[in-house]
Amino acid sequence: MRAPATRFLWLGPLILWAAFGALLPAQGAETADESRPLPPQEARKWLSRIHAAAHERNYQGTLVFSADGTLSSARVAHYCEGSQSYERVEVLDGRMQQIYRHNDRVVTLWPHSRVAVIEERDPRQASLRPVIEPRAEERYELREQGTEHVAGREAQILLLSPRDQSRFAQRLWVDRRSGLMLRADVLGPRMQVLESSAFSQVEIDVKPKPQSVLQPMKQLEHFRQVRPSQQNVTLAGEGWVLNGLVPGFQLGSSMRRALDPVDGVTAPASVLQAVFSDGLTHVSLFIEPLDRSRHTRPLLTQVGATNTLMQANGNDWWVTVMGDVPTQTLKQFQQALERRR
Repeated sequence: MRAPATRFLWLGPLILWAAFGALLPAQGAETADESRPLPPQEARKWLSRIHAAAHERNYQGTLVFSADGTLSSARVAHYCEGSQSYERVEVLDGRMQQIYRHNDRVVTLWPHSRVAVIEERDPRQASLRPVIEPRAEERYELREQGTEHVAGREAQILLLSPRDQSRFAQRLWVDRRSGLMLRADVLGPRMQVLESSAFSQVEIDVKPKPQSVLQPMKQLEHFRQVRPSQQNVTLAGEGWVLNGLVPGFQLGSSMRRALDPVDGVTAPASVLQAVFSDGLTHVSLFIEPLDRSRHTRPLLTQVGATNTLMQANGNDWWVTVMGDVPTQTLKQFQQALERRR
């Protein structure tokens, strides 16, 4: 769970470099060496329960984010009615922003600049919240670490320790009654909290309010409407190949999207994007033509748990790799990428 565009709330690939923060570092549960790994079957049972709750529970509340000493918050809601799914995220700090989703359609509003970004997303990436897959057990060791209360609800603490050095550990607080994730910390190599997010207030199993999502998606007459075009493609079809994936990461989707300027930020005309997942965290790879007026030098940055690596690939291409993984993992992706034509 994490800030928008990082863990708990996925704002989607259009808003490429956004990052918010999460709650305060954990005060307890520093007992990884005292707990025992769960058997694979029991670990998958926990992860399956978290996965189901993320899709099937109706909830609404306030999330607080903390990273690099910065706090921010958002009001969030998730509703299901039969096969219909609705989500709402209202960022309360900084450049205020509202994101609404009905099934695969997502509308992002930037009130200050009066811009509305309207997208039809791949179903695998449509959700504004993360999807933890049961297969994460293959690359993470799951440990139970007791219970604590989050937002007044009893939560089971779970530690997911990576089985290699290619990913970060995560500590989750899971509502014992519903399976909904209430808090999550991303942990560095020394088990330090890199970023954290948690509900400060939450209501679970509330009555669905689909109109609270549908109405703002329709009331766009005072916004400049931007509709990024996108096309599902393959890396090979675009002339690229990855000579070996980082172990555990699978290609989830690849697409070419044409972007328009949003909120005063100039965007490249066209970007090739590939998203990889290990079941818990994601790495996004962006390829665009090299523009020497913008791409002046290689860059490596970190905001909370999110590392971003940008550099040229040959003389004609600029590659950006970003994700909640160690720097060396991004470098592995960067080094494996090769232009074939």
